[in-house]
Amino acid sequence: MKKMLTTTVMAASLSALSLAGCSSTTSTGAVGVDRQQLLLVSSEQVQQLSAQSYNKSIQEARARGLLDTNTAQLNRLKKISSRLIGQVGVYRPDAAKWKWEVHTIKSNELNAFVMPGGKVMFYTGIIDRLNLSDDEIAAIMGHEMAHALREHSRERLSRQYATQTGIGVAASIFGLSQGQAELANIAGDLGLSRPHSRTQEAEADQIGLELMARAGYNPQAAISLWQKMQRASQGEPPQFLSTHPTSSHRIAQIQSLLPKVMPLYQKARR
Repeated sequence: MKKMLTTTVMAASLSALSLAGCSSTTSTGAVGVDRQQLLLVSSEQVQQLSAQSYNKSIQEARARGLLDTNTAQLNRLKKISSRLIGQVGVYRPDAAKWKWEVHTIKSNELNAFVMPGGKVMFYTGIIDRLNLSDDEIAAIMGHEMAHALREHSRERLSRQYATQTGIGVAASIFGLSQGQAELANIAGDLGLSRPHSRTQEAEADQIGLELMARAGYNPQAAISLWQKMQRASQGEPPQFLSTHPTSSHRIAQIQSLLPKVMPLYQKARR
């Protein structure tokens, strides 16, 4: 039964894909990211929603006295971001014209993100607790910028829309009960959404390494970063149920990419 429902969800998603068509949001770059993406919602819609969410986070942090509390740290992040932003045209020239912003939130969390349209946020905990070097900060920021450049949030929203629409159609055609429809939701998540999210993470690692290398930051720092993250973790979930690869797997993948990006770093340093 579960196999049949998974097939139903996949068929519905493929149907939506064939109707909407696919495209790629970025150039391939030196690392060769080349995958067609399902994009059912507009970039403008996603950027508008993201800006609203980002502004809300800023307002809440400011009201609590947690926004940009360390001027030196904020300026450090802005300097690193400026060098990385200078390289985004390799993947998409329009991104250089985004309204990039950089802020920090005082928090012990190991967290950072870059929202669609170039909205950068670092939690102070990830810098302070891991004692990050500039190169390691560039590794995080480059990775998160890559998610924005590839419009992974837009892609995930599109896939969710396609899956939910497909489940609704399947329930109508095949007479699925509510319980069966919920199982189809779970099957769709495990069979479609999660593996795709791991693909997005791998792409962000690839693009992020190239961005930091071109900006003159040592890509080898991505390895020391994830070693620190691994030590700071209290255990990792099974990779097949996680949207993020395990640190050990990610480190191995980064090591395999170094021959492609180290020449870019050496050229930038010259």
